Amino acid sequence: MTEPSLLEEQSCWEKWNTSRDREAGDELMRAYLPLVNYHVQRISVGLPKSVNKDELRSLGMLGLYDALKKFEPERDLKFDTYASFRIRGAILDGLRREDWLPRSLREKTKKVEAAIERLEQENLRSVSSKEVADELGYSENEVTTVMSESFLANVLSIDEENKETESREKVSYTIEDKKAITPENSLLQEELHGELALVIKELSEKEQLVVSLFYFEELTLTEIGQVLGLSTSRISQIHSKALFRIRQVLQRYM
Repeated sequence: MTEPSLLEEQSCWEKWNTSRDREAGDELMRAYLPLVNYHVQRISVGLPKSVNKDELRSLGMLGLYDALKKFEPERDLKFDTYASFRIRGAILDGLRREDWLPRSLREKTKKVEAAIERLEQENLRSVSSKEVADELGYSENEVTTVMSESFLANVLSIDEENKETESREKVSYTIEDKKAITPENSLLQEELHGELALVIKELSEKEQLVVSLFYFEELTLTEIGQVLGLSTSRISQIHSKALFRIRQVLQRYM
């Protein structure tokens, strides 16, 4: 099915905004489906292969429909921007509700994290994925894969509510100012940013480039491979190695 022309899309928007015309809504959903596919592709890169992309796509479609219902055309905001926020949020919310990390991977993650902590205490420095692999009898690629696949699980858990804090607030009848940054948090943020900057500087030129293109230019691993003239699997390996080192810093602040 061909995508609607600009005039047809404008007509669909008029029908949808004035009367919530079902056919117009369906046409708009089809027109913006590539936006869902884009975010599914980006998010799925850091997830285990066991995660079904069709399920992520279904979550993204729910986010797109939610965006259609809540979008206010009179506001100075492009629908693509607003929909991207809703689509990505719907997918991440769905992942938070599901225990998508397989038990075997969780067990390996615990072993790798324990080995990292043990080796760092022994050597009083950050350790490489090869050192961790030698300690556990794993391959280096296995260690970086485990760490990169579990990376998103930790990112997703950062903004979950702290039940202990919530309970304490209810007892003391205080209202938390979530916008305020305490002196302690400010120092931690400065320290974290400083450590991350140092780690990124220590990455190889290709690792820095892959991180920059993926997280700042928002290219997919396949697109980065085309830019650098490398295979997608090679870019994935470079990305995983870079994440391994960055995650060691983030882990200390989670």
